[in-house]
Amino acid sequence: MKKHIIIVGGGFAGINLIKSLKNDKRFHITLVDKNNYHFFPPLIYQVATSFIQASNISYPFRRLFSNYKNVSFHMGSLVEVDTAGKSIKTDTGDLSYDYLVLAMGTESNFFGMENVKRCSLPMKSIEEALYLRNHMLLTLEESARNKDIRQAKKLQNIVIAGGGPTGVELAGMLAEMGNYIAKKEYPEIKLNLSNLYLIDALPSLLGPMSKVAQKTAYETLEKLGVKIILNVSVKDYVEGKVILSDGNTIETETLIWTSGVIGREAPGIPATSIGKGRRILVDQHNKVEGTDNIYALGDLCLQFSDEKFPKGHPQLAQVAIQQSKNLGKNFVRIEEGKTPEAFSYNDKGSMAIISKFNAVVDLPKFSFKGFVAWLTWLFIHILPLVTFRSKIRLGLDWFRLFITNNPSIRLILYPKRNTDLE
Repeated sequence: MKKHIIIVGGGFAGINLIKSLKNDKRFHITLVDKNNYHFFPPLIYQVATSFIQASNISYPFRRLFSNYKNVSFHMGSLVEVDTAGKSIKTDTGDLSYDYLVLAMGTESNFFGMENVKRCSLPMKSIEEALYLRNHMLLTLEESARNKDIRQAKKLQNIVIAGGGPTGVELAGMLAEMGNYIAKKEYPEIKLNLSNLYLIDALPSLLGPMSKVAQKTAYETLEKLGVKIILNVSVKDYVEGKVILSDGNTIETETLIWTSGVIGREAPGIPATSIGKGRRILVDQHNKVEGTDNIYALGDLCLQFSDEKFPKGHPQLAQVAIQQSKNLGKNFVRIEEGKTPEAFSYNDKGSMAIISKFNAVVDLPKFSFKGFVAWLTWLFIHILPLVTFRSKIRLGLDWFRLFITNNPSIRLILYPKRNTDLE
């Protein structure tokens, strides 16, 4: 009898687990996701800045798995896990499982600040990225019409909260696009009133990365005109004012939130199995502590058994990919009556692009920066795309855009139903 594996979440972990078990007649896999597509989060900031199309980094699940005979798709959001009944409830129906794999990833962490949660602009999904793109384009148009100096500063100020890779990459791209595009296409705007702020509570940008990466990021962004504020956090966002922990305020209509993540909720999982950052505690095989036949992968899980990472693994795509491949092999080993193998993470390094032709790459034994690092970043970020066609399309788009410095997809779109015909 086939074992039914339900995977909740179609990110790196879920997709690679499915690939590791594709067409294996011993298993039937059901992927559950609230979206009908997989997307590539590391490049979502390029969607938000109109640099690439959302379709360049996303692909429909049903098309992706159309040649997999043992995979089906269920579109819905997880509502609750019934550990005793070995089933899950979604907002579109109930499903029973033999094995359950939770791989929903993370969501933005606003640290209890309700005003920031309600009014800031996060960037964790395609929908949020497109909303942010519309917001910034609309703000540019309003700035072009505006005649009031004080309001101009407020409209033209952009605040990015969070100096990790996403915040740094976004700041670099916005600064360069301001220099290349705003001067040419928005002559009505007095750009001397514009300020781009990058704020982080830590004493350096790219906190988890090397000193070389941190210094390069700071110096490059500073040359691009980014105002970097360190050792300071955002405490509130009230009536268009960002309130900082040092008592200063910044007037802006655009607070972009990249300052932290928290695990997505999995109702029904025992509270004793939830750790720091709402990450689910798992053993060396990624099995959820205190449960049977339930596993968690990727950013959502917290594993202390890997002796090289006693405080848990970093929330990186490579961790999710390697964990999913290990779990796929273990499902096969379990079915064959063999002992599952413990997970051990092979750290392949980290990287961030800072500006055109300039990036930083940290490998396990050394770091490098500049043009070669930039080419490395481009290559590494094309490889994980799910189809060859996506890789070619993105590569060609990047080539054109980096040559012309002028993305042409700055369209303000309002998806809505046409009621004129009713």
